[in-house]
Amino acid sequence: MELKPLVDLHTHTIASGHAYSTLKENIEAAKAMGLTVLGTSEHAKLMPGTAPLIYFTNFKVIPKVVDGVYLINGIEANIFNEKGEIDVDESILPKMDYIIASLHSPCFKDLGMAANTKAVIGAVENPNVTVIGHPDDDRYPIDHDQLAAAAAEHHTALELNNGSLNPLSTRKGARKNIVTLLEACRKYKTMILMGTDSHICYEIGHFEDSMEMLREVDFPEELVINFDLNRLPYVLRTRHALEVAAMSRGEKSGE
Repeated sequence: MELKPLVDLHTHTIASGHAYSTLKENIEAAKAMGLTVLGTSEHAKLMPGTAPLIYFTNFKVIPKVVDGVYLINGIEANIFNEKGEIDVDESILPKMDYIIASLHSPCFKDLGMAANTKAVIGAVENPNVTVIGHPDDDRYPIDHDQLAAAAAEHHTALELNNGSLNPLSTRKGARKNIVTLLEACRKYKTMILMGTDSHICYEIGHFEDSMEMLREVDFPEELVINFDLNRLPYVLRTRHALEVAAMSRGEKSGE
């Protein structure tokens, strides 16, 4: 029997400014796709048009579970310099259930492989960052061997981004880069988080291209967080998120 993804943490709503569905629509899509946990990760402040700071301060109004789908709330931060610094205000850090750190063209310019790799590893070394988003883009060449080794050492997951494999994606060379990334992750036993990077509800939970890549390289399923709810705490950083994760496994809140 083929393994089934239970979790999608890289998703966006209209709050990100260039996505097209509401949180309610995303939840409905997650339920239809059979997901257990849905995470929302709106873009941080350096992305043009994204949500204002106050958006990230009011997660308390979002229920822990809606119609059988468990909800957690993170952010997709922008790596903006060679040091790997991210654009998440100290004031909202305690509220972020998880933090994805990514390179985006409005916020980071290619510095060459050595400096790009240094930047992403700088983010890996940030204890607040739990996932590195879409490290698969030829526009920002990265040494995947160095990255996977650093991620394993610092207990940071690397993303297998389904959106990168879309032929319409602006990212370049994703397929070959993902093969290299997965081989490096196998070598260092680095944990992988599949993310759809959904910008519309019709993408939620659709990991078909990512699953194909895992099969293509015969990647060890035990290194993929999405297949086992017991692995989800690997990328979580708040008590709230850990409680929701426990509830999703059928445990009582707070256990």
